[in-house]
Amino acid sequence: MERDHCALVLGGYVNGYSIIQELHEKRVQDIILFDSSKKLASYSNKIKKFILIDETPESLLKEIRNLHEEYERVIVFPSDDLYLENLHAIYDKISPFCFLPFNQENLKECLDKYVQYSYCEALGVPYPKTMEIQKKEDIENIKKIQFPIIIKPKKREDMKTNVFRNLILTGLKEVEKNRKDLERHLDTGISFLASEIIPGDGSCIYAYVAYRNQDGKILNEWTGKKLSQYPNDFGVFSSASNEAPEEILEQGRILLNGMNIKGIAEPEFKYDQRDKKYKLMEINLRSMMWHRMGNLSGVNLQYSQYLDAIGKKVKPQTQIKDKNIHFVYIKHEIINLAKRKGYYRIFFRNLLQSDKTYLAVYDVKDIRPFLTDCWEIIHQFHT
Repeated sequence: MERDHCALVLGGYVNGYSIIQELHEKRVQDIILFDSSKKLASYSNKIKKFILIDETPESLLKEIRNLHEEYERVIVFPSDDLYLENLHAIYDKISPFCFLPFNQENLKECLDKYVQYSYCEALGVPYPKTMEIQKKEDIENIKKIQFPIIIKPKKREDMKTNVFRNLILTGLKEVEKNRKDLERHLDTGISFLASEIIPGDGSCIYAYVAYRNQDGKILNEWTGKKLSQYPNDFGVFSSASNEAPEEILEQGRILLNGMNIKGIAEPEFKYDQRDKKYKLMEINLRSMMWHRMGNLSGVNLQYSQYLDAIGKKVKPQTQIKDKNIHFVYIKHEIINLAKRKGYYRIFFRNLLQSDKTYLAVYDVKDIRPFLTDCWEIIHQFHT
């Protein structure tokens, strides 16, 4: 006999586990995890089952159909761009019985960072000086942007192919040094963006995170900032807080509404001290790595999506802003401490200079994911 519904989390890393934590805290009973390998969330006692899948639309379709034999409706929570692309590819086959948290009509367009910047231009949201690299001849045009420059794939390609997530070029010699590598990737069909680097470290990055439903209404939202990144200032989340100015809220709303983005999304901005503006870096169209910061400061976006999917009213929540809350991924912090000169000041600030500090992945009642992650720290220092 089919049960009513389940929550399907796609991806078992920190962001996937944080989705599981929030839903479990809200007493969601049937939480299923799919992933292409046994990451830390697969060891959680909060999930009902874990299923290994291939990184293909066909494998995802097969296992979702199997899940539909047990559940009438499947509420999907993707945690990386590859899962979004695979869901988009099989949308017509699963949408009758799945709740899919994105806008099918413009998802692929909005995943493109150059399109995101085009919307910034149209909507009056600041963004860094940027150009496209679509063919080999475009590499010469990189020199028209003031160095240093950061180069990124227009879409998150590093999840499915051997391409860098970002590349820093400090001058003309760096362009020539990396030319052949760029040309090789261009030959495979990967396009890039070259953007000016906004001065400042990882603590200048802010986020607006919201759940916008299929009717185009923002049901809940929160803002925060990164305190540090890993493995450097152009990396991924290491620690974060619930601090952010009002401009982040305003610009985030403009982008989600102006681009007609649906589901959970996160425009990320960097403060440019030269002109005092918060400039868009990118928009994540799914739960990013430190989304639990919102949950810990009073806003439950994952649960908002879940309630919306089953037709229940979503109550507006107000984010805690009168207390300084830190969310720390201790694995990244320890590696930063060991490998980045002078990092100890940042390390102790992130851990100790707050009203309340929470550790990512750590849960004394569900300790195996944390212990698995700790083992990864040991493994990394021995490789």
